[in-house]
Amino acid sequence: MDRKISAIAGKVAAFAVRYLYAGMFRNQNDGAPVYRRTVTITDVKEGSSELPRDFALLQNYPNPLNPTTTIRYELPRTGSVSLKVFDVLGREVRTLVDEVQDVGSKAIELDATGLASGVYFYRLIAGEFVATKKIILAK
Repeated sequence: MDRKISAIAGKVAAFAVRYLYAGMFRNQNDGAPVYRRTVTITDVKEGSSELPRDFALLQNYPNPLNPTTTIRYELPRTGSVSLKVFDVLGREVRTLVDEVQDVGSKAIELDATGLASGVYFYRLIAGEFVATKKIILAK
C-alpha cells in the first residue's frame, strides 16, 4: 500500500541535518499529530550561477583520445559560434558547432571514429575571439 505525504515543511536544524514534517499542523487539524523525521543530507551539489566573464577554449579531455573526447568552452555573450576540427594540413575534418549560442559554459563531444591516428587541431571562433588547441588521436 503506497502512502503519500500531503504536506511537507522543512526547518533548518544544523548545517547538514533537516527535519521533515508530514501531516497537518495542530491548528489546522484539530490537534492531530504532525510526524517528524530527521534526515541527514549526504550530497549537495550547487551549480555555479556565475556567467563567464571572458571567452575561453579549454583543452580537450581526455587527450590523447580514442575515439571520443570532450571539448569545453566559455561564452560571455550571445553570438555566432563556430567550432571546427582540422588536420595538420589545415583541412577541415569535422564541424562540431556552427550556430548562434547563448552565454554560458559549453561542452561538446568529439567522436573521432573514422579519423586516422595523428595530430589534429580544433578552432573556436566566437565574434572576434579565435582560439586553437591541439588534439592527439591515438588508436
